[in-house]
Amino acid sequence: MSFLRSILRTTTLHHSFLQKHIRSMSNLPENTVYSGPTSQNKRVTLSQLRQKYRNSVPITVVTAYDYPSAVHLDTASIDICVVGDSASMVVHGHDTTLPITLDEMLVHCRAVARGAKTPLLVADLPFGTYECSSIQAVDAAVRILKEGGMDAVKLEGGSPSRVVAAKAIVEAGIAVIGHVGLTPQAISVLGGFRPQGRNVASAVKVVESALAFQEAGCFAVVLECVPAPVAAAATAALEIPTIGIGAGPYCSGQVLVYHDLLGMLQHPHHAKVTPKFCKQYARVGDVINKALLDYKEDVINGSFPDAQHSPYKISETDANGFLTELQKLGFDKAASAASEAVQKMVTKSTK
Repeated sequence: MSFLRSILRTTTLHHSFLQKHIRSMSNLPENTVYSGPTSQNKRVTLSQLRQKYRNSVPITVVTAYDYPSAVHLDTASIDICVVGDSASMVVHGHDTTLPITLDEMLVHCRAVARGAKTPLLVADLPFGTYECSSIQAVDAAVRILKEGGMDAVKLEGGSPSRVVAAKAIVEAGIAVIGHVGLTPQAISVLGGFRPQGRNVASAVKVVESALAFQEAGCFAVVLECVPAPVAAAATAALEIPTIGIGAGPYCSGQVLVYHDLLGMLQHPHHAKVTPKFCKQYARVGDVINKALLDYKEDVINGSFPDAQHSPYKISETDANGFLTELQKLGFDKAASAASEAVQKMVTKSTK
């Protein structure tokens, strides 16, 4: 009997450990015969996104690149958090998305995964990690999930090989979002960050590319920088959600870059790359700049830190003993400075 109790106790402890440590991955089966440990956190799932889509409830998407921004998205209950290759521009200061590497993206992914507990986590496959072959694409996507802690990947379209890569990734068991219209990784071909779908051939290509991604098994498609009627047509043609960015109001959801919508950066370089379609919901950059200038001024004029922000005290007895020891060691100048500091702090605290 004691042997059976020991086995039951070990099993219970193991179950408890798994419950505590398992990550709230969105691809865990829902309402199925699965009887393993359940997570305490409720991450947005593909099933929930499909339900929103069927009920015509708009899907909210925002980018994040680090732990603090991920926590903010989590607090706001944003549906999807995208770790975008736009980090190359808004975090690393490059002019395009091309320079960022997979290893750099993984650092951002891990930080975001620690901060965002409820949104579905999606990461961009950076330029150069999926174009050569389906094997390369699957390998990169696997790393995004296994090493980055993401739930899904996003890749840019525009050519049959990209659709083939998306299909291979889906068949490997990884959820994928397609991306059509303006595809920033293809700016050398597009001639810069230029809107797409503004003539008949280009508009048809946007819709056909979106349909190709749907056929490949993608669960959603991003439509970037296309006229609203083109986005409306693509949304009507598809049976999966469309996420618009500079694509008008007729998509199934919307996405903006974290730094852009917050007005995070007030700098000539950033103004050069901030898209025209972005609505700034705050001017956080101005608040940050003012805070830094105020801090600098307080340090220069000596008003910071004051007594309130110097909380760690030493008793009068220990202070006197410290001064005596300094004098014994021949540190007269140090003893004098410490004595003067004690007097000043006492004076400030009594004001």
